[in-house]
Amino acid sequence: MEQIKKHDFVEIEYTGKLKEENIVFDTTDEKIAKENKLHNHDYCPVIICIGEQQILKGIDKNIEGKEIGKEYDFEIKPEDAFGKKDAKLIQLIPTSKFKQQKIQPMPGMQLNIDGVVGTVKIASGGRTLVDFNHPLAGKELSYKIKINKKITDDKEKLKGYLKLSLGTKDFETEINNSNAKISLKNEIPEEVKEKLSKKITELIPNIKKAEFIVTKNEKNK
Repeated sequence: MEQIKKHDFVEIEYTGKLKEENIVFDTTDEKIAKENKLHNHDYCPVIICIGEQQILKGIDKNIEGKEIGKEYDFEIKPEDAFGKKDAKLIQLIPTSKFKQQKIQPMPGMQLNIDGVVGTVKIASGGRTLVDFNHPLAGKELSYKIKINKKITDDKEKLKGYLKLSLGTKDFETEINNSNAKISLKNEIPEEVKEKLSKKITELIPNIKKAEFIVTKNEKNK
């Protein structure tokens, strides 16, 4: 069987659990998502480019060298998942700062403070303890992954790469004479366009140029 190499595009399905608690927190399987009351995104196989860390570092590392068409189970340490707990990211903040914004902090509440999302751990007296670590920081994970197929079609590669890079499927792609045109409904920063264009031409060599345009009044396919 063919082994997966760095920069190969592959379609995968997966289910991730918190190892200690045995709780499903992420999956591409709609049935498993419903059984575990997950409602995060569209549930379907995803296309990733190996080595680009479009998903968790630990998944990326474990898939490289594996065989297409097989299923694998593996565990991921915190440093290859959502990071270790950093005590410096747990901070005491005056409760008055929240009340100025008409917010009454409660344990478990997620708040955006100066552009950074944190979780309230304790809210008592005049101070509120907020944890700015990722909610799954410090957690060991277990994953079941099925590697469906290797992607060879350039348009499929492009769509798969953009879906994860942009965090949306709300775009159209067209490839003509080694030129790719990506139509978006919303504008993105120029530096992001430049970075994505460069990456696309590096990872999909048949594409020599990638252009982003905004078509707000057109319905994307």
